[in-house]
Amino acid sequence: MKLATLKEGGRDGTLVVVSRDLSRAVKATGIAPTLQSALDNWQQTAPRLNTLYDELNAGSAADSFALDLNALAAPLPRCYQFVDGSAYLPHVERVRKARGAEVPESFFTDPLMYQAVSDGFMGPRDDIAMASTEWGIDFESEIGVITDDVPMGASPAECAEHIQLVTILNDVSLRNLIPGELAKGFGFLQSKPRSALAPVVVTPDELGDAWQDCKLHLPLLTHLNGKLFGEPEAGEDMQFSFAELLAHAAKTRPLAAGTLLGSGTIANQDTGKGASCLAEKRMLEIIANGKPETPFMQFGDTVRIDMKSKDGESIFGAIEQKVVKYGEK
Repeated sequence: MKLATLKEGGRDGTLVVVSRDLSRAVKATGIAPTLQSALDNWQQTAPRLNTLYDELNAGSAADSFALDLNALAAPLPRCYQFVDGSAYLPHVERVRKARGAEVPESFFTDPLMYQAVSDGFMGPRDDIAMASTEWGIDFESEIGVITDDVPMGASPAECAEHIQLVTILNDVSLRNLIPGELAKGFGFLQSKPRSALAPVVVTPDELGDAWQDCKLHLPLLTHLNGKLFGEPEAGEDMQFSFAELLAHAAKTRPLAAGTLLGSGTIANQDTGKGASCLAEKRMLEIIANGKPETPFMQFGDTVRIDMKSKDGESIFGAIEQKVVKYGEK
């Protein structure tokens, strides 16, 4: 099943069911007005939404319409909680190596995670509006999962049963603001603005055998200014599965329905597959040449993030964003 949210009907948009090929949609307001409301009652709404999905793919859904991806908000325009991990240790290793630091042994058994901005997400085609390029504007191509209610202390096996939806995201980072914030010893704030979500979210069964052991085994494609930047395999070198990450997040608190969990920047040991953020490419340049050569994003730069099935079809629709100066039309 594939779901999306139209930019209409208020701050949380209008829930629609989307066809497998992303060409058509039908409003699901008779079942749930928004994705959050559907997740709040997932056991009751999911079967009805899935029936509507089957009808849409069969061509029998009443009032279906051609889908314009530009008309979509983020599937969850806002959510109660967004926690972002760092499950790909090759990324962590390179960033630390560039500044002469080793990876602590605890990183191999205890996930890195922080509380991210959840009061609003950019839509998949929304501009990244920033006041200054001096902040070091970067994209981070990631995978995310969305849950129903997860009880406190749930085991990884139990958490796996609460993963209801999967998507991709752009976790925007302001790299030049990060060192000063971390030096305070209190975590990210200004350096982590709003992120963008893909046009659609999908249920894990829609991914077929690409979804195994709570990992998504497909390349995540990133293009910068129209050129391929990276295509690392998302199922490789992921130290912690999504189930393990969720269990970490739920250790001391329950997770409300609609919680979004990010994987962290996708990275492989094989650097020949490129990178999923500018910071990693710059770190590889520092390691090789002693200094970075690739600049962070400038006004007018574009990023495109997509994941395709083994048949070459876009699964979630692509995130396509341009960096613009805040306050300018």
